[in-house]
Amino acid sequence: MQQHLVSLLLVFSSLQVNQLTEGCSCALTHPQDAFCNSDIVIRAKVVGKKLLRDGPFGTMRYTIKQMKMYKGFDKVQHVQHIYTDASESLCGVKFDINKYQYLITGRVYEGKVYTGLCNFNERWERLSLAQKKGINHRYQLGCNCRIKPCHYLPCFVTSKNECLWTDMLSHFGYPGYQSRHYACIQQKEGYCSWYRGMTSRDKTIINTTDP
Repeated sequence: MQQHLVSLLLVFSSLQVNQLTEGCSCALTHPQDAFCNSDIVIRAKVVGKKLLRDGPFGTMRYTIKQMKMYKGFDKVQHVQHIYTDASESLCGVKFDINKYQYLITGRVYEGKVYTGLCNFNERWERLSLAQKKGINHRYQLGCNCRIKPCHYLPCFVTSKNECLWTDMLSHFGYPGYQSRHYACIQQKEGYCSWYRGMTSRDKTIINTTDP
């Protein structure tokens, strides 16, 4: 009886460990959706961190030097700290200290900014030119549009405010070409379509099935 009880406890413990180590699962998100669904979007350099002992795993508080705010003026005037779960298995995100400028997106709760692995956080220099322009102003123009993921063919748009997102079908993987170079912008009469704005000589409006 004791051996049986010990075996059950070991199995239960192993299940708990698997849940903790594999607990974070995020759906793929186009950067525009990440922008539109976030309370806060900023560019910042992380200058310090402190582990707060609240809960079983704690919360990591990052101290930042905010460079620019792109969204969230109505929520917080100036961001000094970013909060995230200390455990990556709970979707906590890790930032390097005093190394890079980051694009950070997140939610505001009781005056504090929270982010995680399911938010769009990236080193600023890794963003494409189109992504930087999108963050500056283009993504905001498309927040009434719906980016519809296409995981398997065939797939179609079903309303005029949709852009078909096909990066998941590419063998290049994620992030794909549409994620890095296109924004879904609302046009005349409420129609949405992919917009690619690379240079002054290459500003084209394309339909919802291209690329």
